[in-house]
Amino acid sequence: MAKPEEPNTSEQAALADQICNHLTSVFTTGTATSTPPPLTILVEEISSAYGRGGKIFVYGVGREGLMLKALCMRLFHLGLSAHCVFDMTTPPIASPDLLIASAGPGGFSTVDAICGVARSGGARVVLLTAQPETGASVKYASVVAHIPAQTMADDGIESGRALLPMGSVYEGAMFVLFEMVVYKLGEVLGRSSDEIRSRHTNLE
Repeated sequence: MAKPEEPNTSEQAALADQICNHLTSVFTTGTATSTPPPLTILVEEISSAYGRGGKIFVYGVGREGLMLKALCMRLFHLGLSAHCVFDMTTPPIASPDLLIASAGPGGFSTVDAICGVARSGGARVVLLTAQPETGASVKYASVVAHIPAQTMADDGIESGRALLPMGSVYEGAMFVLFEMVVYKLGEVLGRSSDEIRSRHTNLE
């Protein structure tokens, strides 16, 4: 196996520029049908759940799940009762609550099951997906947030080695979207930077 060449600064910048441009294009692409942008949906659903005294739960598999855990951490920093499904301290879900789940390629058996339990408990479910019209998990959603990005469902269309393979575009878009959500929620909820920082753990 050949030893990889050390990337120089200009190559790193070029690769970073390509990746950032690819992720930006996700948010300039129109969402399916007449649904609002995912930023609007998430800010409204999360702030509404907070307003009615509800808890926020998140669930996803693989790298999608990691992005949702990052969101959950920031929601806690914003002062919301936020929980990752399957954590040992996760409380029961009920009617005032909100579940945010992701099924980028359209459906996963565990996502279907968790969303079904949440709906049975009376909670609202926001489903993030790149397949809003054909995805198996859509039927469990109260509202669908369409992220029009490549996932494992359609990553084999282009020939050659992709810079962002498999579900990387969708997962990267999730991270960018969630940073926007946290910023907008901070405005809606009136949270200062110092207040958000004060909730960060000191057990590090």
